[in-house]
Parts: sequence; structure tokens; C-alpha cells
Amino acid sequence: MESAVLHYSLLLVVLFTYLSMVEGKKDLLLYCGACKALVSELEYDISKLDPKKTIQVGSFRLNPDGTQTRKEIPLARSETHLTELLENVCTKMSDYSLYVDPETQEKNYIRFAPRDNEQMGSFDFNNFQFNPENSEYMKHACESIVEEYEDEIISLFAQEADHVADKLCIEKSDLCARIPSSHSEL
Repeated sequence: MESAVLHYSLLLVVLFTYLSMVEGKKDLLLYCGACKALVSELEYDISKLDPKKTIQVGSFRLNPDGTQTRKEIPLARSETHLTELLENVCTKMSDYSLYVDPETQEKNYIRFAPRDNEQMGSFDFNNFQFNPENSEYMKHACESIVEEYEDEIISLFAQEADHVADKLCIEKSDLCARIPSSHSEL
């Protein structure tokens, strides 16, 4: 009986040691592409909204003098609207695929499907590597990024920061920092 317990204990120790060593490594190209696609999609969605639309923010509390402290901010960059956009942005990752530049052999995830009334660049679709699994991987990577960096994403867009893709994908998350030519556009 003691040898069986010892045997199972040893087996569990070996199993947990193996599982801790086998750590899922992120495909940096995939995560970098998902991060840049996420920023691109959010920027596009924000640009579609009328900049004149506003939302009231502030407290519902009454001040001692009976007034409320409320202010209006643009709806497009409000936390409420950005949170709503983040809920659906990852479904758009199926519009991206791995593209291999024929001259440099550089790989990037690029949008291949045109948006509303948008003309696509002059890409040779033969250089795209269409794989249904990649869409699911992109969606999963996007969801992971949103989950881990939601506060940073909202903060960057609410502040109307410049170069959001660089700030999020390189500085904040480090997802594109180790990829050559990570500053290229989608």
C-alpha cells in the first residue's frame, strides 16, 4: 500500500513538474498582429461616430448647494462607448490574414476584407495565407489582449493619444517590441 501511494505521489510530482515546464509560448507575430488589428478596428469604429455627439459624465450626487457636478464629453471617446466597442471588436479578426511580402518575405497580419465603402490596397491575394484556424487564433489573441489590457486600451483612446498602436502594442504590452518592422501599418 505504501509503495502504491509513493508511486502515485512520485507520478504526480513528475506530472506537475512537466506541466510547469511546458509553458504555452505566445506566437509573437500573431499577438502583435492582433494588437495592431485591434487598434485599427477601434480607431475605425470611433471615426464612424459623429464627433458632435456627447455624453454626460460625473456624479449623481448633489453638492451642498443643491447642484450636481456633471460635464459633457465626446461620446466616441467615453469609457462607456469604448467598453461597448471592446465587447465586439474581436469578432472582426476574421477579416485579417497572414500576408507574406513577396519581396522581403516579411510576415504581417493584414486586413483583406474591405470595410464599408472602402477600397482595398493593391494586395496580391496569392500572398495571403488563408487558414480558417488563423481567424480563431487571431480572435483568441485579441480577446486575451482585451482582457489583459482593457484599462490601458480605454485610457489611451479616451485621452486621444497619438500612435496608439505603438503605445499599446510596443510600450504597454511588449507584444510587438521584439518583432522586426513592428511599426508598419496594417
